[in-house]
Amino acid sequence: MSNSTKNAIKASVIKLIGERPLSKITVKEIAADCGINRNSFYYHYQDVPSLIEEIVRDDVDRIINMYPTVDSFEKCLDIAFEFMNGNRRAALHIYNSVNRDIFDNYLWRMCKYVVETYFDTAFCNKRIKQNDKNVLIRFYMCLMFGEIIGWLQNGMEGDIAEFNKHLRALRFGMPSEIADRSESENK
Repeated sequence: MSNSTKNAIKASVIKLIGERPLSKITVKEIAADCGINRNSFYYHYQDVPSLIEEIVRDDVDRIINMYPTVDSFEKCLDIAFEFMNGNRRAALHIYNSVNRDIFDNYLWRMCKYVVETYFDTAFCNKRIKQNDKNVLIRFYMCLMFGEIIGWLQNGMEGDIAEFNKHLRALRFGMPSEIADRSESENK
């Protein structure tokens, strides 16, 4: 019963946050929407921010588990945009709420995982210096995070898939060239 109640609470808040900003949603409304009393909500969650944190964390964990390998930076961006596109309005409402730090922390964690996985998959046969690898991972994490935040700041407007396709064409070969350069300097 406990898991089904938690799932009902999560489904209700996702539905409500898709309709209006998070700051306009109360525990009373969430409880009424999923057919429980307020005490049941508080049995499972301390407050709405803790609920939002669990929802975002679960979504990030789900995406991480779906991609044990990533072989291109473009796939990294596709994964990140998938995370956002799943619930566009909810993502925007969380991004524009006082809970943005929760969102940013988990988005950063997802970017880190995806980029590290990309480097481990795409360059497993390269002898890249560890310092170079650390710098490159940080650079691509910042690039990925920045693209997502920029898209959110613009209200998720524009065709992000088309943007990613254009970026792919402009950057073609860049990660491999960087890895080759590091590897040749490592010999």
